[in-house]
Amino acid sequence: MISVRDLPNILTVARMLLVGPLVYMLLTERYVAALVLALVAGISDWLDGALARRFNWQSQFGGILDPLADKLLMLASYATLTWLDALPVWLLALVVARDLIIVAGGMVYHYWFESFQAQPTQLSKYNTLCQLVLVWVVLTTLAGLPVPQWLSVALVWLVALMAVATLVQYVFKWGRRAVRIAHTRDLSR
Repeated sequence: MISVRDLPNILTVARMLLVGPLVYMLLTERYVAALVLALVAGISDWLDGALARRFNWQSQFGGILDPLADKLLMLASYATLTWLDALPVWLLALVVARDLIIVAGGMVYHYWFESFQAQPTQLSKYNTLCQLVLVWVVLTTLAGLPVPQWLSVALVWLVALMAVATLVQYVFKWGRRAVRIAHTRDLSR
């Protein structure tokens, strides 16, 4: 039975369901509608997190589903905007490579060292926000609203910088833990 406590997860699932219509709106050049959907998705991301924290409605399922929804939305948005030549190919490659390296590293850590509980760092949350703001700015431009060119360029470089910074942060953080565990195992032999 669904309860009010499930509201954050319901919002997350709803955000995931917006991905298909968002891509469709982009591919059919309905940029105002795509912008509205992207704004709704961003607001729902903030709202589900705020509700979960405020009322202690966090769940293990939500802890997995929320970042998955974020990645699905970002990957679909970035891939489609790249296809439309609204974002550079190298930025899509960097964002995807970052996520693949983090996921692969998490799997290696989980299977070789200990159970891996994915918890985003504060810097990673800023990275997601920067990625989302870039999508909003690009969609605003595509919708025909005035946006200074320098803002789009600056956001592209900020997203690139954040992708590299968060990748280095995760590799350092989890690599250091792995080395510590490996060292402990060697000492216990």
